Amino acid sequence: MSASPDGAAATSAPRRDAYPDALRAGALLVVVFGHWIATLPRVQDGRLAGTEHLLRVWDAAGALTWLVQVVPLFVFVSAAVSADGVERRLREGGSQRRWWAGRALGLARPTTTYLAVLAALALAGLWTGGRLLEPFNHSLTIHLWFLVMLLAVQALLPLCVRADRRFGLKAVAALVVAAAVADLLRAGVRGPGDLLALGARVDAAPGGIGWLNMLTVWLLPQQLGIAWRRGRLGGAGHGAALLLIGALWLAAAIASGYPVAMVGVALAGNNMLPPTLALVGVMWLQAGAVLLCEQPARRFLERHAVSRAIAVLGALGMPLYLWHKLAEVPAAWLGERLGAPIDAGDPGQPGFWLGRLCWLALCAATLAPVMAAAVAFELRRRRRLQPAAGSLAIAAGGAALFAGLAAALLLGAAPGAFVAVACVGAASWLLRAHPQPVRP
Repeated sequence: MSASPDGAAATSAPRRDAYPDALRAGALLVVVFGHWIATLPRVQDGRLAGTEHLLRVWDAAGALTWLVQVVPLFVFVSAAVSADGVERRLREGGSQRRWWAGRALGLARPTTTYLAVLAALALAGLWTGGRLLEPFNHSLTIHLWFLVMLLAVQALLPLCVRADRRFGLKAVAALVVAAAVADLLRAGVRGPGDLLALGARVDAAPGGIGWLNMLTVWLLPQQLGIAWRRGRLGGAGHGAALLLIGALWLAAAIASGYPVAMVGVALAGNNMLPPTLALVGVMWLQAGAVLLCEQPARRFLERHAVSRAIAVLGALGMPLYLWHKLAEVPAAWLGERLGAPIDAGDPGQPGFWLGRLCWLALCAATLAPVMAAAVAFELRRRRRLQPAAGSLAIAAGGAALFAGLAAALLLGAAPGAFVAVACVGAASWLLRAHPQPVRP
């Protein structure tokens, strides 16, 4: 209790923890700028001829993905932030299905808008030849994989909270063992000698049983985040230990033949589809950095007025994540018209990084009006919708949402957006409550 200025007692609202919010805001900015930097427009005769990925032309970029692959960090922090609410609902007997439906609805509604715009652009491209849209076709939807993964692991968040309550850090160890077994079986390890080339054998083998790690590996940062929230992990000592484990883990993984880059197929190996043990090393590094930096970061946040900037980034997080890739299309068009050096060759060539800065500036400049329009549109819609309560509606809505996102990932903006917008739009309708009017 605290005294108000007029002497009356007033209950002060609990202060929001700024550290997790700052971590998520920082991770979001890394994703946005990382995606823009990785996209290399190729121009011929003053016109966009295609795009390349930085990892294709610069081998050293693989090690940089250890820093910019921040999805584990986002899952880690999101689980820590949500753990108390889930624990409270478990104690009170609240509906976990409805909680997940609310999360899914919050993702489905703005995603429907994004997919509708992509479908409109794809339709316009049918009439104009799609010269600018085609080079970015799959890159405009590939980032939606994160929504699929996040929704899947958050559906199991109550189970992870129960596991932490009962087993503590043994639940983390169990996930590590399960991920290791999946990689060992995928590699066909027959004896100790095969372990020396485990990474190479995994990389050469089809996904097979390794696809189990699409769930197991991504549940690991979630379980770690809950443990952090519960105080099972914390302090500079634990942070330094996890950093050391992560460094040794990655060194052993690379020595055994795992790809260096922590990305998907067709770029620089494959540690993502499905996830491998090498990616787990990045999770140790990121969790260790969070713990090691916690106290100095909290002191910095207390002394400096950055809470408003963090809050703005938090409020704009979903729109920024959805729309930042689309900004590359008008940025390429504007770069053509201005004759800007958006195609500056490859790393090591004169002017390459100056060209990257030019490309970043164009992407940021074109994202601003896109974001303003998207946010204004969403604000005009009904903002507070109750999630569906019925199990059947939630199951059908979830299935439609996953199907729509899968179509966008597999087929790109054209023709994927046409299928995806129908499925995700249906999911948005199914996942919301539809109260019936009361008859007199």
